[in-house]
Amino acid sequence: MKVRPSALIWRQHANQTEVLLMRYSYGGQNVFALPGGNPERGEILTQTVVREIKEELGVSVDIGEMILAGEMLLSERNDDVLHVVFAARNLQGEAALNPAETTALEFVWKPVSQLHELNLYPNIGAKIQPWFTSATYLGYIGRIEQQYFG
Repeated sequence: MKVRPSALIWRQHANQTEVLLMRYSYGGQNVFALPGGNPERGEILTQTVVREIKEELGVSVDIGEMILAGEMLLSERNDDVLHVVFAARNLQGEAALNPAETTALEFVWKPVSQLHELNLYPNIGAKIQPWFTSATYLGYIGRIEQQYFG
């Protein structure tokens, strides 16, 4: 099983809370993901998130609490993945996509209220929406049901 740590980065904009997402195109569909990636040897998960955000977007963040962990079991097509999402605060710098470090087409800010409607990888939009009102650790959420984007 692979581990993919990621960051939940948010801002207040036009009277709503928005989340930073990376936009990809798979099988002709827009797919959105929280910024993050694969740990390098000897790297702890929070270090991975900080490094990936710096490489892919050229910005720095402070990694806070773990919001949730859940497993995506797609062994018939890909490796199983444990997704771990951390709160990221104090965004520093002007984000700019670095195509040498990511296959994402762009980064976008999407309203929290729309997260459950997006093709999100992992499919946790409905799970993280309540976190913005309660700010409590969601913990282990078990299996993440995920649509395959070919």
